Amino acid sequence: MNEIDVILTTIVIGLGATAFMDAFAWLQNRFLRISGLNYALVGRWIIGMRNGQFTHNTILQSFPQRYELTVGWVFHYAIGVFYVGCMFAITDVNWLEAPSLWYPVMIGVVSVSAPLFIMQPAFGFGLAASKVPSPWVARRQSLVAHISFGVGIYVAGVAWSQLWL
Repeated sequence: MNEIDVILTTIVIGLGATAFMDAFAWLQNRFLRISGLNYALVGRWIIGMRNGQFTHNTILQSFPQRYELTVGWVFHYAIGVFYVGCMFAITDVNWLEAPSLWYPVMIGVVSVSAPLFIMQPAFGFGLAASKVPSPWVARRQSLVAHISFGVGIYVAGVAWSQLWL
């Protein structure tokens, strides 16, 4: 695969895996009444950084920002592409020749460290959601969401390898 093909493959699988994660979250919300992350809060956090505000007492009390929902969703999908790029840095794109579930799920598990140790503290929710009313519920939901992202990498990778290779 040439460099352009690797970039295209990374983007397509990253977008597909993130869409899989979002579909899984939608199903959880629809059938189990488990609500997912509000990406407007992610956008609010990102937009606040340009003004030097990296942490919030609680982001729920911070003023809404123009375009925060759009910024949050774009960031969410960009991070999905980034993590697929990280996986390919470890496995190389040759993983697509014989995709296995191991590496994608490990990327999903490792990626949960971002919300637990960066985003939740920055949002004012404490380290690993320690300041929310039900921290273990929030931690479990984050882990399940990120494992679904890993499964999404696998599914998108298998689909892409069938179409592309």
